[in-house]
Amino acid sequence: MIGGHDQLELAPWIKRFPGEQGTSTIVFPHAGGAAAAYRSFASALSDRGVDTFVVQYPQRGERLAHPAAETVADLAADMLGALDWAQLGPLRLFGHCMGALVGFEFTRLAAQRGVTVRELWASASQAPSTVEGSRPVPTSDRELLADIVDLGGTDARLLEDEDFLELLLPAVRADYQAFNRYSCGRDIRVDADIHVLGGQADHRVDQDLLRQWEIHTDAAFTFTMFDGGHFYLDDHLDEVAELVSCT
Repeated sequence: MIGGHDQLELAPWIKRFPGEQGTSTIVFPHAGGAAAAYRSFASALSDRGVDTFVVQYPQRGERLAHPAAETVADLAADMLGALDWAQLGPLRLFGHCMGALVGFEFTRLAAQRGVTVRELWASASQAPSTVEGSRPVPTSDRELLADIVDLGGTDARLLEDEDFLELLLPAVRADYQAFNRYSCGRDIRVDADIHVLGGQADHRVDQDLLRQWEIHTDAAFTFTMFDGGHFYLDDHLDEVAELVSCT
């Protein structure tokens, strides 16, 4: 049972979906993504007994007025400092796209602070050591909008709403700038298991970029592909939730 976990004092920007399973799961959204976008996935995990927490990055939702993080590592430190995660025992992390990099840095920082991360699920994300050599992602309004359309995953009708874009673009820009500043050597490894997931038709993150996650763990590594593109998760919520909850 959850027991003392019910007494946790959560920041208003950490959304909890209670479950009874021993290993708590933290979900890290993609670049520009809000916690609300992962409500269905978190509910699917919770339905399988997984105590699930979805975090919110600055510049959106309840954190609209919070200053943007300069780096991915800063984002990870922000998430780690938001709660005494050690109370929950060993953790499981799930991150989509940039969220997997935030999870990776969270894992590194957690080890220094006595917080155990047992597993990192890296979804539709290139391996940490491949980012620095990649083409920078765009940061101007016009290029950002084109990139969002190219990736999919956002309702096209919303992208025609000026008020929505006024909220969305600063959040995406903040995350993209943090992504562009990210670097990680091939020798950087964590003790957590790394499980990589991806979409067969993802034209942004190919299988080679996904498979290179293996060099970043001293523990187990698995690799699973699904039909679909960069946001394959939207079409495979139950399958992925079942896979994550069974480990």
